[in-house]
Order: sequence, then C-alpha cells, then structure tokens
Amino acid sequence: MSKVPLTKKGAERLQEELDLLKNHKRPKITAAIADARAHGDLKENAEYHAAREEQGLMEARVRDIESKLGNAQIIDITTLTVTGKVVFGCTVELENIETEEVRIYTIVGEDEADIKNNLISYASPLAKALIGKEEGDVAEVHAPAGLIEYEITVVRYE
Repeated sequence: MSKVPLTKKGAERLQEELDLLKNHKRPKITAAIADARAHGDLKENAEYHAAREEQGLMEARVRDIESKLGNAQIIDITTLTVTGKVVFGCTVELENIETEEVRIYTIVGEDEADIKNNLISYASPLAKALIGKEEGDVAEVHAPAGLIEYEITVVRYE
C-alpha cells in the first residue's frame, strides 16, 4: 500500500482523537457495558445493546485512525525549502480574476480536507491547478460552472 500525504497538524489532530478514544471513551463504554450486564437478561436489555453498538463504532474509528496514521507520509511544511512555489501543505491566497474575490486555502491530505475551514485536498481540481505555480501566476480551474481563473497573490509556508 502506498503512503498517503498528511500534514503534521493533521497527524497531530488524528493522534489526539485516537488518544481520546483509547484513554477516555473506551473505558467509559466498557463500564457502561458492565453496568448494563449487571441488570440481568441481555436479550431485552436496550442499554447493553446500545453500549455494544457504540463500542463497535468506536473501535471501527480507532482502527480507521490507526490505519491512516500507519499509511501516512507526514509532511512538515516548515521544514521545506521556501521556493515560492505552491506545494502540499502551503497556504495560498487567490484572487478570482473575473470577480476580484479573494480566497485563502491550505492544501492538505484527503482525510484533512474541510472546505468550511479553507482546507482543500491536494487531489481536488483547484489544488491540482495550483501546485507547481508561483506568486503572480494564473491558475485555470475547470469547475462545473465553467473555467475560473485565479491569480496567485501570496504563497505561505506555515
């Protein structure tokens, strides 16, 4: 299996979630199952079945996070040589040439992407159009609404 790029911040967030699940949520669910078992007949015990279902979902998430971290190529943008080019992990300020609207995006791994927080996947059409370009360059993005041209105004490695 090939390595999947992940920013250092993204890896830290996943590790924090994993620690929370293993060290806080898992013991609480185990205690809830034990408490529900103490109530007797398990066939008709809704508390027991709910706790077991929650345990299954939590364990699936633990496995998912462990797999992602195990297959991750963690990239720390602050250690890269500043070339001025748009690369994975950098933050880019763009100006829509037609509307003059300014947007700021950070290019991240697919599992970190969150458009509401201006985090776009390196595999997205916008990121693909930006990667390798420099400040002052124009990137053409083929969107469902048609061709959109963005001027790259600032590239930050933070």
